[in-house]
Amino acid sequence: MFSAAPTPRRALPPARAAAETDRTEATAGPSDGPEGAEPPSPKAGGRNPFFDNAKYLAIVLVAMGHSWEPLTDGSRAAEAFYMTVYTFHMPAFIIISGYFSRSFDMRKDRLQRLVTGVAVPYVLFETAYAFFKRWADDDPGQPISLLDPWFLTWFLIALFIWRLTTPLWKIVRWPIPLAVAIAVLASVSPDIGDDLDLQRVLQFLPFFVLGLSLRAEHFAMVQRRAVRIASVPLFAAALVMAYWAAPRMTSAWFYHRDSAQELGTTWWIGAVMTLALFGCSVVLTACFFSWVPTRRTWFTVLGAGTLYGYLLHGFLAKGSRFWGWFDDYAWLHTPLGEVAVTLIAGAVVTALCTPPVRKVFRFAMEPTMAWAFRKDPADTARARVSS
Repeated sequence: MFSAAPTPRRALPPARAAAETDRTEATAGPSDGPEGAEPPSPKAGGRNPFFDNAKYLAIVLVAMGHSWEPLTDGSRAAEAFYMTVYTFHMPAFIIISGYFSRSFDMRKDRLQRLVTGVAVPYVLFETAYAFFKRWADDDPGQPISLLDPWFLTWFLIALFIWRLTTPLWKIVRWPIPLAVAIAVLASVSPDIGDDLDLQRVLQFLPFFVLGLSLRAEHFAMVQRRAVRIASVPLFAAALVMAYWAAPRMTSAWFYHRDSAQELGTTWWIGAVMTLALFGCSVVLTACFFSWVPTRRTWFTVLGAGTLYGYLLHGFLAKGSRFWGWFDDYAWLHTPLGEVAVTLIAGAVVTALCTPPVRKVFRFAMEPTMAWAFRKDPADTARARVSS
């Protein structure tokens, strides 16, 4: 008749408490629920399908954007789609990266994962891309330079730097305004140079810091029906604006890799463009997130392999230019050809995110490298809890 009083829970030991925190941080995110309510978290140790869906859809847009680049000179419509997608696809990736970096500190196991999951792939693919360009572009002088990221590897070195700065962003009072100010200053500083692609590191920094500042309820907010409906005219307006701007501005603004002076304009225009593009990117990224499914779909499992698709599709994206495919086949520049190129790019990057491909290339993307790190008693306790 009477229920016993609940037994107070004992405090978790440090290793287990840390593991529980890691699991919570890794699985937090929006799922289906009442509008305005904080969505429930998936089962402990599971993955939130929303973020895997978002990463997959974003990597598909990245691949499609690369396939459109050779078509933009002869097609104003292709240029408009290109500009619109480039406004939000990398910001979406970076915001998610920031969100999942919230628990990062200088703890040994987290530093170890940063090295094996970011630094090692950077070194391997920077080297592989250099050898590929020497062969495919008949350019034997292409240097192997870890200080000058080539093509897609800039994101890895940027993520490495951003994540190391995470503890700093946790203690400052106004992290997002400070990050935006740094981005503006970078955009008007032509002397920064190309080392480590610091222009991109600094100009994309606000999106990473924004991700660090977000919580699960923020992603739930953009999933509201009203936001989803509003995103349709917003995307349409963005396409119309991009169609108007296509012959009037360079798409290099969306790469965030050059200062205003290097793009042939004055410093104050660079400051205005940086602020304007940041605002546009945040709005369109929110619109993009509003249409990302929150339930498991056929492509949810592919979200865990987006780094594979990102880095591996670069060989085909660059090879198509080196081998002159877009010059040799004029039909690719017709509307039907543009649609075909778009579908092929989406299919290729989808295949590169699949589990069989991940299994083959895991040695380069997710090496364990236990031999390279010292062991301590805390590692053993943490491994025991995780298992």
